[in-house]
Amino acid sequence: MITSSFFAATTLGGSFLSPGVLMILIIVMIPVALYAQFRVSSAYNKNAQIQSRGGITGREAAQAVMDHAGITDVEITETEGHLTDHYDPINKRLVLSSENYRGSSLAAVGVAAHEAGHAIQHKVGYSMLHFRMALVPATNFVSRVVPILMLAGFFLARGLTGMFLDAAIICYAVITVFQLVTLPVEFDATRRAKVQLVELGILDRDEMPGVNETLDAAALTYVAAFVSSLLYLLYLLSSRRN
Repeated sequence: MITSSFFAATTLGGSFLSPGVLMILIIVMIPVALYAQFRVSSAYNKNAQIQSRGGITGREAAQAVMDHAGITDVEITETEGHLTDHYDPINKRLVLSSENYRGSSLAAVGVAAHEAGHAIQHKVGYSMLHFRMALVPATNFVSRVVPILMLAGFFLARGLTGMFLDAAIICYAVITVFQLVTLPVEFDATRRAKVQLVELGILDRDEMPGVNETLDAAALTYVAAFVSSLLYLLYLLSSRRN
């Protein structure tokens, strides 16, 4: 699927859309990405004010979800920062921000259960999670290279051309594929979280709209990131063809 999508993108970028049109689309995506971030912040802040009836904390919710899945080798830790929650598959560590680790709001419980969903993916061998893990080293490397290429393009008289343009295309191809693979990984973790929260009685069904709003808003940011990256890749491909 990824291979066919890449070739489709090459054809679209090189044959049908001009660099100018693609740049306009990229510019249009900026407010869309900002809106996605705003929705996450707004949904989270709103549902962080609504306490769950059971009073269970995010840490307890994540532990309950993992216990039910038979996961005993994942440590739950607390970290500073706002929405810095993540699952570390290398060290088998579920990291929750303080507000979600200690909080018992609908937002805290939903985010914690989502991260536990990643732990379940890891345990059952979810293929897309392992694919994303395999892409991490390459993605981290090209993410460090991209700013250097952009800086070079700024100082070059004709912008990115030749091998610099080819390098930028390769970098954005890697980033775009990584973000594409991230979509099913995040959507699946959210699906698992929603099911577990109700099945385990952590939340009542009428409390789920707050969780849905929070997690669905977060999913929108991943979609916006993928589309933005894909459009810029198409722009680079179209520029090279022209």
